[in-house]
Amino acid sequence: MDRREFTASLVAGGCAGMCVDLTLFPLDTIKTRLQSQQGFYKAGGFRGIYAGVPSAAIGSFPNAAVFFVTYESTKSLFTGYSATNLAPITHMLAASLGEIVACLIRVPTEVVKQRTQANPSLNTYRVLLNTLHEEVCLILLKNSFFSFQIPFSLVQFPLWEYLKAVWWRRQGGRLDSWQAAVCGALAGGVAAFVTTPLDVAKTWIMLAKAGTSTASGNIPTVLYEVWRSRGIPGLFAGSIPRVTFISMGGFIFLGAYEKVRRTLL
Repeated sequence: MDRREFTASLVAGGCAGMCVDLTLFPLDTIKTRLQSQQGFYKAGGFRGIYAGVPSAAIGSFPNAAVFFVTYESTKSLFTGYSATNLAPITHMLAASLGEIVACLIRVPTEVVKQRTQANPSLNTYRVLLNTLHEEVCLILLKNSFFSFQIPFSLVQFPLWEYLKAVWWRRQGGRLDSWQAAVCGALAGGVAAFVTTPLDVAKTWIMLAKAGTSTASGNIPTVLYEVWRSRGIPGLFAGSIPRVTFISMGGFIFLGAYEKVRRTLL
């Protein structure tokens, strides 16, 4: 990857992240409250649906920028495999590495955002200070390297690249940005539904008070706790707004990324 491609991926990724996070923030708030242990209305219902937006605004640009720089750099290292049957594995590896690096930014931001969404009376700055002071290292250890986002990306990005490749071939070697956006919406929707139980577990862990069994971050234990207390519907709580949010987000995020990157290149 040369300097021009690096800059294009950095700027396009950051712009796409800001665009999607701020546009769809209210839907994300509703999804978080539906998954909260407190229940939807106790977590705030439809009140203050922009609670936590400062942390999302601050974290979205560097988070997405770092992800796409890592993703494109990894793809460029394995360019020879992109046209073979190993292409999906290359995309999975690139997406996983991108998520691991991006999680160093995303995890603290996501914790502050979700805790503010589930407790709209709290001040974002105060939540940030408390999180940094008490739990940030523990949260990073539990959620960065064993990221909840990696399984999602393992489904989304290979599927996105595959759908783009199929559409590109059927059009004789041409693909517009809006078509890449449609592929992103389809890939995101499928990945969102399949990984909803992990997202529920992530929400319970991030909203849990320090010292509780849920806050320990043991994913199988939390998934069992959710199933035992709320059954299968509990494991897929918030799936409709999640699929809606991520499908729309995939359209905006990946479409904007393709558009800005192509413009810069």
